[in-house]
Amino acid sequence: MSNMLPKHDDELKSAADISTIADFALGTDAMHFISNGAEELGSDFDHRNHIFFLQSNCTPNATLSFPVQEGRSNFTKDAGCIKGLFLWREDSSVINSESYRVYYKEDKQANQIASAYDLTSSNLNKFNLIVSYNSTYKGATQLSLSLSSLSFSPILLRVPRLLNLVSNAYLQLRGNGTKMQFEFIKDMPRVAQQELPIDISFLVGKLVFVWMIMLLFPVILSNLVYEKEHKLRTIMKMHGLGDMAYWIISYCYFLLLSLLYMLFLVFFGSLFGIKLFILSDYRVQFVIYFTYINLQISFAFLMATYFSKVGTASVTGYLFTIGSAYLGEYLFRPIFEDMSMSRSWTTLMEFFPPFSFYCIIYEFSPPPSPLYRTDFSGIHWEDLSDHKNGMTDILIIMAVEWATFLLLTFFLDEFCTLRNRIRKIASACHSSTDWSSHTCQMQTIQLQEFVSSAEADRTDALRELTGFTKPTSGTAYIDGMDIRLDMNKIYTGIGVCPQFDLLWETLTGREHLMFYGRLKNLRGGALDMAVEHSLKSVRLFDDGIADKRVAKYSGGMKRRLSVAISLIGDPKVVYMDEPSSGLDPASRRALWNAVMSAKENRAIILTTHSMEEAEALCDRIGIMVNGSLQCIGNSKELKAKYGGTYVLTITTAAGEEEAVEQLVRSLCPAANRVYRISGTQKFEMAKQGLRISEVFQAMEHAKSWLNIAAWGLSDATLEDTFIKVASESDVSSV
Repeated sequence: MSNMLPKHDDELKSAADISTIADFALGTDAMHFISNGAEELGSDFDHRNHIFFLQSNCTPNATLSFPVQEGRSNFTKDAGCIKGLFLWREDSSVINSESYRVYYKEDKQANQIASAYDLTSSNLNKFNLIVSYNSTYKGATQLSLSLSSLSFSPILLRVPRLLNLVSNAYLQLRGNGTKMQFEFIKDMPRVAQQELPIDISFLVGKLVFVWMIMLLFPVILSNLVYEKEHKLRTIMKMHGLGDMAYWIISYCYFLLLSLLYMLFLVFFGSLFGIKLFILSDYRVQFVIYFTYINLQISFAFLMATYFSKVGTASVTGYLFTIGSAYLGEYLFRPIFEDMSMSRSWTTLMEFFPPFSFYCIIYEFSPPPSPLYRTDFSGIHWEDLSDHKNGMTDILIIMAVEWATFLLLTFFLDEFCTLRNRIRKIASACHSSTDWSSHTCQMQTIQLQEFVSSAEADRTDALRELTGFTKPTSGTAYIDGMDIRLDMNKIYTGIGVCPQFDLLWETLTGREHLMFYGRLKNLRGGALDMAVEHSLKSVRLFDDGIADKRVAKYSGGMKRRLSVAISLIGDPKVVYMDEPSSGLDPASRRALWNAVMSAKENRAIILTTHSMEEAEALCDRIGIMVNGSLQCIGNSKELKAKYGGTYVLTITTAAGEEEAVEQLVRSLCPAANRVYRISGTQKFEMAKQGLRISEVFQAMEHAKSWLNIAAWGLSDATLEDTFIKVASESDVSSV
C-alpha cells in the first residue's frame, strides 16, 4: 500500500495551482464542521488554519506551498508534511473496535485514523472495496450568517479523495501510468435552500428573555425592604396609613409598573419582529404574563418579610434572578425535553416560580432553526388545552401560588411585627430602668415637655404613646381613645416627629408634605396652602429648597422637614422627639417660633435634653428619672419648689477659699458649696431670710481684704432644678 500516497518531490516546493495540491491527501486542524477540501482553499478557506499532507516518509522541513486568494488579497499557504502509517488488521471487527475507541472515546494513546479500507474481497482480477470514513456530518449543513439573513449550505465529506487514494494504488498494480480519477459524488436533485430571516430570539436564546422579565423582582424586593429598613412604613402608619392600605397601594404601584414594562417589552419585541412575541396570540400572552407578574410581585412581598437590610435584599434578589434562570436553562430544560422523564417530575419543578416561567418562554419560543420545525405557529387559545405543552397546569400553579404567597405575606408580616414588639418588651423588662405607670392629663391648648436623665426613658415613652410598642401595663387615652385598643383611629389625629429623620431620599420636601397632607384628608387648594405654610414656617420655602430632593438636604434641613410633617393637617396631638437637635441657633429659633405658633388648638408633647428649649417652649414640664415621672409643672413652679435658692459664685486668688467660705456662711449658715476648682467656688443659699442687699454690701466690704476677681448672684435655673430632682431620686432609690 506504499503507492497509495502520491510521491512528494523534495525539489518541488510550490504548486502551480489548486489542482496540483488536490492530488495529495490533505488535512487541517479546523473544526469538524468546516469544509476543508482542496476545492475550498480559495475564497472560503480560513488562512489561519494549518494545512497538512500525508506522506509515507517526511523529510526534514518538507513543505508544499500553493497560492490562495481571499477577497482581493493573494498570499501563499504552506502545507506541512505528516507521516502516514499503513497498519494491517486481521478483520473488519478489529478495525471497527479501534476506530470507535479513537473517535468516540477520544483515546489519545491510540493511533489517529484518517480512513480504513477492507480489501479482503479484492484480487488482481476484481476490485472490491469497503471504505470506512467519518460520517458524523453526513447530510448536515453549515450555517452562514449575514446582517439580515442566515443560510445553510451542505458540509462536504471528502469521500472521493479517500477512494482515489486506494483506486489509483490498485490500478498501478495493473501497470504503471494507469490512473482513474474519481472526481465527485453528486446528490440527487433537492429543493434549493433559501435564505432565512434572522430572529433575535434565535440569537440571544431563551435565557435572556427570562432575565429581562425577571429583573423586576430584585427591584420590587429592594423597594419594599428600603421602606422597611428606614422605618418609612412605620412613620406612614403613625400618620394614619393603615396596613391594608399600605399593602394595596404598594401592590397596585408595582403591578402598574410591571404591566407597563411588559407592554413596552411586547410592543417593541413585536415591532422588531421577534417571533417569541408575534407568533403567539396576544390575548394568551396577556393572560399568562399578567398571572406571572402578579406571582412575581407576591413572591417579592413574601421574601421582603425575611430581610431587614436593603443591600442584602438587593444582592440576594439579583443572584436569585440570574441563578434561577441558569438553572432553568441547564437543569430544568434537559429534564423537560427528556421524553422518558415522567410528567409529574416536571410539574413538581414548576412549583418553583422561575421554572414555571422558563417553561412559558420555552413554549412561546420558536425552534432554534426553521429546519427543525416549519409548522410552528406559537401558542393560541386552543393550545392551552393541549396536555403536551402543560400551559394549563402552569397557569393553575401560578394562580394558586399567587394567592398563597399573599396570604403567607400577611401572616408573616403580622408575626414579625408581634415578634419585634415582644423583643422590645423583653428588652425593657431586662433593662435597669422601666417607665413606671403614671397619670397625666393635658389640656387641648398646651405644650408639655418631658425631660429625663436617660434618653431611653423619653424614647420608650413616645414609642408607647405612638403605638410603636405595646405598654407592659397601664394605658394612655388620647381624645378619649385607648392606645391599647384604638391606635388605628388615634393615628388619624396625631402627628409625629421621630428622633431620627425618616424620609425618602428621592422625594422633595414639597412632595413629602403633599403625601402626608393627603393622609390627613387635605385636598385641592387647602392642601397647597397647608404645604406652603408649613414650608415657610420651617424656612424651607425660599430659594427653591422645597423642590430639591431630600438627599441634597443638610441634617438641619431634614430635621425641620420632619417637624413640618408632624404639624401638617392640624393634628390634635403632636409628639416631637428632640426636634431641634442638630440645628444652628438661627434655625433653632425659627423652629421654636413655628412650634409656638402651632400650639393653638392642639397639645404638643416634646422631649428634649435642652433646658433652654424646655423653658422657652413649654407650658408644663415633666421630669422623668429612672423611668418614673418625678414632677410636673411650669418652669416657675418647679424652680420655686425644687430650687428655692440663690447661687453665689466667687472667684479669688488661690489660698483664700476658706476665708470665702467663712464669709458666705456668715451671710447664710445653711449655705451649701456645690462647686470648687482653681479658686472659683459656687454656693447655694436658701432664699428664706436672705436679703440681696446684704449680700451686695458684704461682697463690696470683702473686696478690701480679699483678692476677689469676680463674683455673681443668680437665681436657680431649670437645669439646677433638674439636677436636684435627679440627685434626690438617685439617693432615694439606693
